[in-house]
Amino acid sequence: MRAEMNMWDLRARSKNALPLRGKGHVRILVIEDDLRMLDLLRKGLGEAGIAVTIAADGDSGLEIALAREFDAIVLDIGLPGRSGYAIAEWLRHRAHRPAIVMLTALNQEHNIVYGLDAGADDYLTKPFSLRELVARITSAVRRTRIAAADNFCFGPFHFDIPGRRLFCDGAEIHISRTEYLLLRALALHRGEILPRRQLIQAVWGNEVMSHGALDTLVNSVRDKLDEAPGIISTIRGSGYSLVEEPELSARMAS
Repeated sequence: MRAEMNMWDLRARSKNALPLRGKGHVRILVIEDDLRMLDLLRKGLGEAGIAVTIAADGDSGLEIALAREFDAIVLDIGLPGRSGYAIAEWLRHRAHRPAIVMLTALNQEHNIVYGLDAGADDYLTKPFSLRELVARITSAVRRTRIAAADNFCFGPFHFDIPGRRLFCDGAEIHISRTEYLLLRALALHRGEILPRRQLIQAVWGNEVMSHGALDTLVNSVRDKLDEAPGIISTIRGSGYSLVEEPELSARMAS
């Protein structure tokens, strides 16, 4: 989708953009038909320490995505040939799919909902800053890596997400269904602040629940994670966050 871009945002922030966190070299495919935008993304993401492959239409983009392994795909919607929606729907059925961040000028709610339903992990509208794009890619890659992993580790704990089991130093700790859903949501967004509304949706779906019910559930999970004090942080006026490993290690050592 061709659209006017705030070029200053992209250029000015590129030198301050942070490289993606995580193990190994991060590989990203950018599928964008605006060649000017494509070149800026290639240069800007490259300066942020990211290995970038580019494609200028939907058909060649999908062909590259299927032939090679990528950690994330930055995907426009209105592409020549196959649309971004179609590419996302195709890739979401892969066993080891990349994180997908849609980048488009289409900012209506129905466009965003359709993109997320098609398989996108995040949706960013133009104009944007490179720093925000890198942050969103970081978050999406982290979530897909955690979701693909059999076990999520923090401190002395092992959280077996597919098996819905929690262990502390090898000993299993019983968790209820709602405790599992809460811990899973926090684990998949580790280091991020999750609003109470989002956590309530993750645990109870569309059922109407109070913030007090969520706070009670959080306290119940905290009690079971008492070997890692402070693992779940309360962000006053916002929600909760599962702290990153370095911060957790520091808290446990103090």
